[in-house]
Amino acid sequence: MTKTGRNDLCPCGSGRKFKKCCEARERGTRSRVMMLVVGGAVVAAILVGIASFTGERATGPSRAWSTEHGHYHDANGMAVP
Repeated sequence: MTKTGRNDLCPCGSGRKFKKCCEARERGTRSRVMMLVVGGAVVAAILVGIASFTGERATGPSRAWSTEHGHYHDANGMAVP
């Protein structure tokens, strides 16, 4: 199947040129899909950025609560503020 040129008759059968009939609709669909893809990537990047600043990191030191001392201790037994 060959690509329809801008000055060819529109394949929808309207009798008008493609550029005056269905080209804008076809171009609009592609741009909407691209906008959704880029928007999704931006949202994902923002969520990853937020996640890197909140919560404990898996690579960070582990902490354990000491009930007898009333504070946290790290893996070496040192008090953690």
